[in-house]
Amino acid sequence: MSLTVYGAPLSPFVRKVRLCLAEKDLEYTLEIILPFGQPAWYRELSPLGRIPALRDGDFSLADSSVICQYLEDNYPEHSPLLGQNAEQRARVRWLEKYSDYELAPLCTFSVFRNRTLKPSMGQPCDEAAVQTTLTEKLPAHFDYLEHTLGSAEYFVGASLTLADLAFACQIINMEHADERLDAQRWPNLSALYQRVKARPSVQALLPGEQKMLAKMAGKA
Repeated sequence: MSLTVYGAPLSPFVRKVRLCLAEKDLEYTLEIILPFGQPAWYRELSPLGRIPALRDGDFSLADSSVICQYLEDNYPEHSPLLGQNAEQRARVRWLEKYSDYELAPLCTFSVFRNRTLKPSMGQPCDEAAVQTTLTEKLPAHFDYLEHTLGSAEYFVGASLTLADLAFACQIINMEHADERLDAQRWPNLSALYQRVKARPSVQALLPGEQKMLAKMAGKA
């Protein structure tokens, strides 16, 4: 087994794949590929130029959800993360998709991009857009997820799944932009996030991300 992940650590999609690998206790190498200025050869792995991509020996593929599904199928003996039956697997895929398609444009590509990425590139933060995201767009999504979670410890079943990881990956980026999930308004969701964040897999990644953020802030 020779697994290589290509991407940037602060990408929530790269983070999701890395957490999937960590939870499954699979060793891998991370090769840094940024979303821009990519080498020509990277298009052979990811035709759309998106991160992450994965190489497993002679086999390669792109897209974080597809990669995680592949890891689940190819390494089934390692901590299943997509549920125990057809119903659970469907719910995990739905909630993972919800985080990737509904939360990502807001938590990552609005709040994190404006507050963190733009200043590091010498561009102004559009704080008005951030406030619109925080006050008008995100609350409805958090309301839905709070209701969906209810009093359960995890989104699906009695143990961690990819649904929980995908959600946490978006909130981590929001925290990197100095915003927190309101624990009074969404207590169950906040408790889930803290539960996932405390896992060794997440704690192993955060120090490296904080170093990158400090370096970026120094360039701002």
